[in-house]
Amino acid sequence: MQWSFRRIFLLLIIISLASVFSFTELEAQEKLITAKSIGFEKTTIIEFKNSEGSKSNIDTFRMWLGSDYSFKSFKTEKGWIGEKTPQGVIVFTTTKPIKAGEVVKFGLKTDKPKPGINWKAIDVNDEQIGTGKTLVSESESIEPEVSSNGGVGILEDSTFRLIPDKPNVGSSMRVTGDNFGANEKIDLYIGNKKITSFNTDKNGHFMITSKVPEGQDPGRIDFVLKDSKNNEKSISYRISESDDRMAQQENIKLTISATPPVFYRGDNVKVTGTAEPGGTVTATIKDESGNIVTTIAVEVDFDGNWEYEGIVAVDTPFGKQTAEITDGTNTILRTWEVKSSKIIEIYPLKVMFEPGQTIIFNGTVLPSQTIEFVLEDPQGTEFLAQIINVNSSGKVRFEVPTERSSPEGTYILFATQGDDTEIILVGLGELPVEQLIVKPDKLNYSSGENATLSIQGPASSTISLLIIDPSDKTKFSDNVILQPDGRAEYELDLKDYGSGVYTVVLTRGNAQATEIFSVGLQAGSGKIDVRTTKDSYASGESILILGSSAKNILLTLSLIDPDGNVVKTKDTFTNKDGVFSENSFRIPLEPKVGTWTVYAKSGPNFDEAEIDVVGEVQEGMIIFAEIDDSLPAFYGKIVIVSGYGAAENHRVFISAIDPDGVEIEKDLTTNTTKEGVFELRWKLPDDIIPGLYTIIAKDAFNEAKTTIQIN
Repeated sequence: MQWSFRRIFLLLIIISLASVFSFTELEAQEKLITAKSIGFEKTTIIEFKNSEGSKSNIDTFRMWLGSDYSFKSFKTEKGWIGEKTPQGVIVFTTTKPIKAGEVVKFGLKTDKPKPGINWKAIDVNDEQIGTGKTLVSESESIEPEVSSNGGVGILEDSTFRLIPDKPNVGSSMRVTGDNFGANEKIDLYIGNKKITSFNTDKNGHFMITSKVPEGQDPGRIDFVLKDSKNNEKSISYRISESDDRMAQQENIKLTISATPPVFYRGDNVKVTGTAEPGGTVTATIKDESGNIVTTIAVEVDFDGNWEYEGIVAVDTPFGKQTAEITDGTNTILRTWEVKSSKIIEIYPLKVMFEPGQTIIFNGTVLPSQTIEFVLEDPQGTEFLAQIINVNSSGKVRFEVPTERSSPEGTYILFATQGDDTEIILVGLGELPVEQLIVKPDKLNYSSGENATLSIQGPASSTISLLIIDPSDKTKFSDNVILQPDGRAEYELDLKDYGSGVYTVVLTRGNAQATEIFSVGLQAGSGKIDVRTTKDSYASGESILILGSSAKNILLTLSLIDPDGNVVKTKDTFTNKDGVFSENSFRIPLEPKVGTWTVYAKSGPNFDEAEIDVVGEVQEGMIIFAEIDDSLPAFYGKIVIVSGYGAAENHRVFISAIDPDGVEIEKDLTTNTTKEGVFELRWKLPDDIIPGLYTIIAKDAFNEAKTTIQIN
């Protein structure tokens, strides 16, 4: 089958670009790593060998799958450690690198059988020495195959042949055979000279590629197969002069299919071309500084065609790259640029930080504009928020100091610039765990509009999506398949959606994520009442804003400092009972001390509440408790317990006592900030008795209590 020449090279470029190129044997390379794999159902064994002549010691392998597959689990040999990143990439590392001629095996379990496994090999100097893609060959089991013929490989009805049947001196050839002993070692001779050895498969079949030696005399000679018992099978072929071969065969030039000027991470790419039949086409990819990124090779079939296919890896470096493609005689140069399809490119300095360290994010965004960073802790509470002015370079850095007592787990960074939001995961004290996250592109939509839902989760996974209407009934459901980078944009048609507040629910196994949006809401004309849960706040403290107005109306909330500067603005809405609640506002880390204003506006109506921002937290612990009315009814009731004046960076224990004086909750705990501030959400039992409840908070030095009426 003739493949398009331009499809093959396009793939070749992308794969090396993406570090996803699958890798055939590269005999001419000094740095060579070969891979082979065998699978049974959803389990795959992949084996890597560092070549005999290699000068590199390999200590890292990175593996990832295409968009239709995902890893479920893995196993390593002794001395190797595996780690799965949030993007679905498995990274294997060791303190005992494999040297020249050594082999290492890994066991992989995927969600579907026969995956194509992309891989990258890195040596102890952090230099990439090989990259490729292996296609799994299926076996009846993944146990090593054992001969059942006692070493007898050549049987009475065994047959084999050469392709082409008129070989030439120095030319490549394929040897194929059937009806041999299963899983037996066979030696190939030309005359009395041993050329190569190979093994038959479980069906007694084989197909290998070999070469007539350059020093072989032309003329008729026997091609002989021998097994370990010295049984033989031979065929006589005439070997022609190499000049005869060149005269008889049309010279096929090196060609490559067209390549686009720009590639994006996650792109599927296919490259095709032509070259001398039976040869090898090699591509060397270099970055802007001339450093070799990777080298790949692909075999040319006996019709002179070659083809390569792969995916641009999610961690491919951005910038211009050059590919030198050669068949050993001719060379073709191609250039392209790896770009991001996203406006915001933010990454943590490392995947995991330890408590007490400063979490650092670096990246590039739109220049000369502001960007807002909001970091949430593992409980979903805002840990730190900051607005940064970006300079003309577009480079940005966001640092988050942590304490030794900071909660360990997965932290989520929301980076927002204009209408674009990027979501980044990082771990504190442990590796980040894949999260389900959904964000609508705006809060309120007109009826008939399309809502764009930005979804993030495990790479290449299938997510269940539900839309709950204002009556708490299912309005819509669908399944969403995430891309290899764990992201997806889902267009939701709101044509038949009436006015009201809707809830997006994502589920995958036991994991769940929710977000709300509204349709057809307008600014109201009724009275607005806004308040905060307390009158005095310290630097960095979260503000819970509560209020009421007309049912299902849009409002704008603003936080204003003593100089009249608007520190933060956010749109929200009232629910079907006319109540609103917002807890995303926070006093800056270095605030101006004085009277601040919380301002609520809807249409011509407005209201404001004044709060005092103090330089230091007052002595003694103070606690507050409020019902959170912002969630849909099917979530049940949530009490927000917050306070300040507690011991800094300590654990606070919270208990609840019912109207009869019985302690009904005593296992609630949370950590304070370095300012002694804390906050916790308590989900009330469905069968809780109405009445006045006492909430008690204790740390190692303080105790405070408050009451709350639960209806």
